[in-house]
Amino acid sequence: MNLFAIRHGETAWSLSGQHTGTTDIPLTENGRRVAARIGAVLAKKSFGLALCSPMQRARETCKLAGFGDEAVIDSDLMEWNYGEYEGLTTGQIHEAASGWLLFRDGCPGGETPAQVAARVDRVIARSRAAGGDVALFAHGHVLRVLVARWIRRPAGDGQHFLLDTGTLCVLGDYRGIPAVRVWNGPL
Repeated sequence: MNLFAIRHGETAWSLSGQHTGTTDIPLTENGRRVAARIGAVLAKKSFGLALCSPMQRARETCKLAGFGDEAVIDSDLMEWNYGEYEGLTTGQIHEAASGWLLFRDGCPGGETPAQVAARVDRVIARSRAAGGDVALFAHGHVLRVLVARWIRRPAGDGQHFLLDTGTLCVLGDYRGIPAVRVWNGPL
């Protein structure tokens, strides 16, 4: 079983570096073009299940990739709730909270790493029970926690997995041991 984790295409806030959790914004034109290219890659595969975050940017990526009719919306794939840090850049956050690190500290008024880990653990369990390859359409930070949890590491280890917009990742197993096949794969 392989898990195909797809980060949504580019948005105005991903370009500006603003933390985009619960703000529901669309893809840029470039983000839409990249999402369509993801579809060309995924069209060669067969999936037992496709799951998608309810946020517009993930749903739009999912639809343009050709999975709009079959993907099941799963709120566990929502991006990290940034609480008071929603819409801010890391630089702006550091002005008020020097040394802040999302994967260690979480967000005031938002989620902790443990809360995000609990959500992605449910996604992983659902994916493993699907009986085939699974496609996930989601967001950068939640997918970084997902890869950490996939390889049985703490949520905070997501800090080691940088992830660009509009990229494809493949998680699988090596002799029964959870493994990363492709990370931050270009199209």
